[in-house]
Amino acid sequence: MTRSVTGPRPDTAATPARSNPAAAPRPDRRPGLRRLGTILFFLAPALVLFLLLVIVPILVAGYTSLFKWNGFNLPEDFVGLDNFSRALGDPIFQGDLRRALVLIVLSVVIQLPVSLALALLLNQPLRGRAVYRLVFFAPYVLSEVTTAVLFTLVFSPSRGLGSTVLGWFGAAELGGSIFADPGTVLYAVFFVISWKYFGFHMILYLAGRQGIPRELTEAATTDGASGWQVFRHVTLPLLGPTIRISLFLSIIGTIQLFDMVWVLTGGGPTHASETLAVTMFQYGFRRFEVGYASAISIVMFLLSLVFALLYQRFVLRRDLEGALTTRGVQR
Repeated sequence: MTRSVTGPRPDTAATPARSNPAAAPRPDRRPGLRRLGTILFFLAPALVLFLLLVIVPILVAGYTSLFKWNGFNLPEDFVGLDNFSRALGDPIFQGDLRRALVLIVLSVVIQLPVSLALALLLNQPLRGRAVYRLVFFAPYVLSEVTTAVLFTLVFSPSRGLGSTVLGWFGAAELGGSIFADPGTVLYAVFFVISWKYFGFHMILYLAGRQGIPRELTEAATTDGASGWQVFRHVTLPLLGPTIRISLFLSIIGTIQLFDMVWVLTGGGPTHASETLAVTMFQYGFRRFEVGYASAISIVMFLLSLVFALLYQRFVLRRDLEGALTTRGVQR
C-alpha cells in the first residue's frame, strides 16, 4: 500500500508578488493644473498692463535711444551709443545729477529727521493729536500739480501770502523772486517738496513706532534709561526697517521728480532747478530730439534700477530675510 504525498507543484508554487509600475496609481495633476489656470486667469489683466505700460515702453526707449530721431516717421539714422556719450558730456545733464544729489542730501538731513520727530511727538498722548495727524498728512493728499500751483500763488510777487508775510520782516522782494533767483530756486523747490511729502514719511514712522511693543520702552524706563537713551537704544533700532524704506522711497522719488518742478519753474531760471525728467521732457517734446531724450530716460531707468538692486542687496538684506516664505516643503 502506497501513500500519496501531495504538495505544491514546482510550477504552481507560490511566488512573491512583484510590483507592476504600470498598475501603480498616478497622482492626479488636474487640480494643480486647474489651480495654475485660475492664477494665470486672474493675473493676466495685470500682466498685460504691465507688459504694455512698462516693459514695451522700456524696450521702445532703448531702441530709439540708438537713433538720431525727431519722433516722426520711423527712426533710420542709427548713431549707436552717441546719444549716451552726449548725455554724459552735457553740462545740463551733469547739472541735473548734481541737483538731484543736493535734493537727496537735503532730504536725508532735514526732511526725514523732521518727519521722524513729528511722528514721535504725535505718538505721545496729546490732546487733539488725531487732528494734528490729519493736518500734517493733508498736503500729501494733494497732487503735485495742485501743490505747485498753490505755492506759485502763495509766492506771487504782487498779492501772494508768502510775499506779504515776508514783507512784514522787510523781505518782500524775496517772496517775489524766490523761484526766479538761481541761487534760491532749488532750495525753494526743496521746501515745497518737503511740505508735500513730510506727512507721508511721518505716517510711515508713526506706524513703525506704534508697532514697537510698549513693554520694551517701559522696561528700559524702569531700568533707569532716560528718554534719549530709550530713543537711541530701543526706538531707533526697532524703527530701522521703516527708516530704510522711507529713505529708499525718498531717493527714488528725487531721481524721477518732474511734475512739481515743471509747474513751479519749468526747470529755470537758466536750468537752476532742472531735473533729469525735466531735461528729458525738454529735449523730447520741445526740441523734438526724441532719440536723445530716450537715452536720458534709459539713464534714469538704469540709475533707479542699479540703486534699487544695490540698496536691496546691502541695506534691505536683513529686513527681507524674514519676509521670504517657502511653500510645499515636506518632511
